[in-house]
Amino acid sequence: MINNWQDRISINPNVCHGKACIRGTRIMVSVILDNLAIGVSEEEILRSYPSLTLEDINATLGYAAELARERTVSLPLVY
Repeated sequence: MINNWQDRISINPNVCHGKACIRGTRIMVSVILDNLAIGVSEEEILRSYPSLTLEDINATLGYAAELARERTVSLPLVY
């Protein structure tokens, strides 16, 4: 588990409309997660965003895990 995601993720109301971003950048956490979700490799993400590090990508996963623990989304019941 990523324990230091708070060191790499920031929310500033003046940057990207207050969306969570990699600290010091305008790269939104959601963009990284969307790319991972569709199967883009970490290496390709790092090539596309040269200011990112592997630790930044791992921090986005830690942030997402924290959100998943704190919040639920309504899903249809499957029987």
